[in-house]
Amino acid sequence: MGEKINNIICRCEEITEQEIRDAVGKFDLKTVDEVKRLTRAGMGLCQGRTCGPLIEKIIAEETDKKVSELLPSSKRPPVRPIKIEFLAKERGKES
Repeated sequence: MGEKINNIICRCEEITEQEIRDAVGKFDLKTVDEVKRLTRAGMGLCQGRTCGPLIEKIIAEETDKKVSELLPSSKRPPVRPIKIEFLAKERGKES
């Protein structure tokens, strides 16, 4: 077997290039969303804004396709938790 590629692709979730390549090859993954669901790459604080293009490139290389031929990933804004007290306050009244 070849040498492992230990470059970190997703810094938020600490997912390596080799983990992504292995998942794409073993499970025949064809989209960033599929890679995300299986490996958690792209699920961190940046929501794939940093690693998404790198994951696309890896999928393209592993599937012998161009990046432009891949389905685009779904992008969602990061969600930040808020305290329930902000939602429960009555209008015009302050504690």
